[in-house]
Amino acid sequence: MPASFDDIEIGQVVSLGATAVDPAALEAFCGAFTPGWSTERGAPDAMVFAIWARLDAMAATDWPQTKRLGVDALRWMRNPPPGELLRGRMTIMAKDPVGDGKGVIIAQHDLLDEAGRLVFSCLTRSVFAR
Repeated sequence: MPASFDDIEIGQVVSLGATAVDPAALEAFCGAFTPGWSTERGAPDAMVFAIWARLDAMAATDWPQTKRLGVDALRWMRNPPPGELLRGRMTIMAKDPVGDGKGVIIAQHDLLDEAGRLVFSCLTRSVFAR
């Protein structure tokens, strides 16, 4: 999607890319940030969020997004096992011009597993240049 605010359409769906739950990263993450969490339970919620945040950040590097105002309505549906391929997508829900040079985009972000099941979702509000 790299597009200016005016070129973004409500209902537009954008791929955020895909990545697998790396077994070594899962082990390291659990050891550092979720003591007591067994990797047999899959990736803990905090790691699922980190995976989404990485996909989102990598996808947005060339976008005219100037600021992330908020991330809310976070939902965790399941904890993906090591090796599971996760893909991210963003759906534009609304847009609001905020002057001559920028506008706010409200989007739903979903992280899906290999079977297309929802793993994680959230809503974002971001400022995009016009």
